[in-house]
Amino acid sequence: MVKILSSLFRRSAKPRSPRPPRHLPRPRSGRHLEYCPKLDGDADPGEIVWTWVPYEDDPSKGKDRPVLVVGRHGRDVYGLMLSSQNQRDGQHNWMALGPGTWDREQRPSWIRLDRVLDIDGNGIRREGAILDRPRFDQVAAKLRAEYGWA
Repeated sequence: MVKILSSLFRRSAKPRSPRPPRHLPRPRSGRHLEYCPKLDGDADPGEIVWTWVPYEDDPSKGKDRPVLVVGRHGRDVYGLMLSSQNQRDGQHNWMALGPGTWDREQRPSWIRLDRVLDIDGNGIRREGAILDRPRFDQVAAKLRAEYGWA
């Protein structure tokens, strides 16, 4: 009787909290790029979403920032972080994207090409915008030519 009552009053399991994004040190050959944005609440390749991104030098710290989703694996996605710091212009591994609706001040943005983030699909805070196809294709061409993406 005690076992039955205790099983009836057990606390339900807590909902799974999303794991923090992980930096993937080297792109695996054959990672596939895709472009299929749909502003439907899920992070889709071609969208710029907002999520927490760990600092490279101290992964226990980070900040909420825009990330371009470039691929998917299951519910999780691959993303590349954006920055609005104009000193990125001309830096190796950074590419100018220009302004977009993901930034409410419409500041120009740069995307970091060499730091791929593996992001839990449940860890996306919000969808920010769809990156237009021509700019996505420029990012994809650079990832294929210099970083081994398929």
